[in-house]
Amino acid sequence: MTQTSGRITLWGIEVFLATTEEGSVSAAARRLGASPSGISQQITGLETALGATLMNRSARPVALTPAGQMFRRRAQVILSEAQQARAEVAAPDMAALTDFRLGMIEDFDAEVTPRLLSDMAEELKTCQFLLETGASHRLFDLLDARALDMVVAADMGAPAEWMEVHPLLVEPFVAAAPKGRIDPGGDLMGQLGGLPLIQYTQRHHMGRQIADHLARQNLMLAHRFEMDSYHAILAMVADGAGWTILTPLGYLHARRFCDRVTLVPLPFAPLSRSISLSARKGVLGEMPGRVADRLRPLLEQMIVGPATARIPWLKGRLSLL
Repeated sequence: MTQTSGRITLWGIEVFLATTEEGSVSAAARRLGASPSGISQQITGLETALGATLMNRSARPVALTPAGQMFRRRAQVILSEAQQARAEVAAPDMAALTDFRLGMIEDFDAEVTPRLLSDMAEELKTCQFLLETGASHRLFDLLDARALDMVVAADMGAPAEWMEVHPLLVEPFVAAAPKGRIDPGGDLMGQLGGLPLIQYTQRHHMGRQIADHLARQNLMLAHRFEMDSYHAILAMVADGAGWTILTPLGYLHARRFCDRVTLVPLPFAPLSRSISLSARKGVLGEMPGRVADRLRPLLEQMIVGPATARIPWLKGRLSLL
């Protein structure tokens, strides 16, 4: 898509913002589903229309010129207004929505996310869907950068003023140990103390949340491994290499190891996390609330019900909000 000289388009603005946020033309192309040459053409056309060089594309990451820094502020406002206008036009009938960019934590990617998108696709016949799966902190960064319309992620403290939040689910942190290595009715802390802790990485918010909680309990637990994959962690637990702290969602996400792992409550002060749907306040009208309303019965049917049936002591601890 070649830009016409003297004309500024929303696509050109979106390309410009994506390139500045991602730090390179190639990364912006991957994010937007376009070719690098198409991205470069859009930036060149935008610079021609504005009569100014906006960025140094040969720098790594790309560097904005003073003109580019000034235009970036305007571009963010323009794109936000366009998104709000799109939502207002579609508000009476969601079927009028033309594109939808959703971020979901990886905990939901096997079952809940495909079902949600399939259900929405039935109603939004002409809508293009973009799904970003990842850690909560990355999804919030993309929402802040206007690269996503809404995210379903673990709460990370007080929400920013620009966010609207729709609570969905609360879940406890639990301990997982090799099957047959502990007696759930015995001294859990004493039994777990004989095994090394396999930690969830502190590069992610959940890992830092666990580490901070252990520090508050004055617990210094020996550990050799720190990982960011539920499958890798539970595979090691199942093989007897140690025990771990995670959530029921993490346990279910790696369900092929569940029969070789015993799940028990934390043998010290409880810890929990909440998962919510978040969006930019006032931009998408009633849509975030309607998507949250779609999600809650799916979470009950696909997460809460099966988990509490399999592990009865989770009832009341793993629940909808």
